[in-house]
Amino acid sequence: MTDEVNKGTSTLSVHIDSIKVKEVLNEGDTLTFLIVSQKLSGTGECPVDRTYDDFEWLQQHLFSQEDVPGIQGVIFPPLPGKAQVNASVKVMKQLGFLGLGEWQPYCTALETFLRQVAAHSILSKNQAVETFLTSSDPPGRQKVKKNIFNRLSQAMVEMRTEGHKDVDEFFQTERDHNLVLTGCTKNAAERFLDVVQTQQKIATASGHFSTALHLCIEPGEDPDKQAFSKICAEFSEVFESMKKNMTSVAENNVSTLGLSLDLESRYQEAEKEMLLRRTCKLVELETSRRNAEKAKPVKKAALEEVRKAAETEFEHICGVAKQEITQLQRSRVEAMKQALVQLCEKQIHTARESADQFNQHLQAFRGMA
Repeated sequence: MTDEVNKGTSTLSVHIDSIKVKEVLNEGDTLTFLIVSQKLSGTGECPVDRTYDDFEWLQQHLFSQEDVPGIQGVIFPPLPGKAQVNASVKVMKQLGFLGLGEWQPYCTALETFLRQVAAHSILSKNQAVETFLTSSDPPGRQKVKKNIFNRLSQAMVEMRTEGHKDVDEFFQTERDHNLVLTGCTKNAAERFLDVVQTQQKIATASGHFSTALHLCIEPGEDPDKQAFSKICAEFSEVFESMKKNMTSVAENNVSTLGLSLDLESRYQEAEKEMLLRRTCKLVELETSRRNAEKAKPVKKAALEEVRKAAETEFEHICGVAKQEITQLQRSRVEAMKQALVQLCEKQIHTARESADQFNQHLQAFRGMA
């Protein structure tokens, strides 16, 4: 199967928009995700079970396509970090929004990753994508060779090339913008996460206060006790409504702007990695040119061939990279716009429901007068 998935001649047999991560199962220390998609043939669904190791297997096969022209200019859809059962505080903090809400935001992020890979004009041709979405056999146990995207070597190269001046103004400007946006987007996501977690704490506190007030209710025929118990009961319901309202507000924030900021932050990092790979190839090209210019006659022809090959490869990378950047900018603006519209719609709906509920409580208190 490993040889087959590297051929890059696949045509997906499922509808891209139908790909869904429907459920997550807790099996000991492992999370298993149920992925369902509709077959193009119209013969029904294609359900598969996948673990995070399977997702990493898919990602590594996409990274390993060194023979595809311009592959290093691709902004790879970012795979979320690994989720763990009974994860530590540090791991949950790293997951951010994706660690909230009984894994539903995390499933949404995985679903987005799969759909973006399946919709990509280059990546979707890799047979690994079809295998991941349709094969009943879990692919993640297979060994995948190391590739051009090794994280350790990337970090070392980044230190050497981050200040290298670009020969193309378009890419130099994009590198400068990416440097600023990466920090701003990450900061915005962290601040908004603080807001959501505060809302969740308020909801929890409201629930506790509602329970405490309910415990104050006393049975008996004493008029004063009955009046006090009635007030406590009504206030208990008020705080229960506050809990439901704040819970809905937090969930709305997570499912719209929260997930959008998380994805935007991870995409900025993905673009940063692509720009770094291109800069490394620029350095290699400049080195090959200098070597060719200084070469002795006996080595001149061979080094000229190296230079031409480096120029051709670099041109392919730049061509793909410009298309990827343009597409990313267009799609992310549209995604953020959609997230903000959905946030407003959901919060307005929640506010109307809460207003009706609190009006009922107000009428109940007026009835006590």
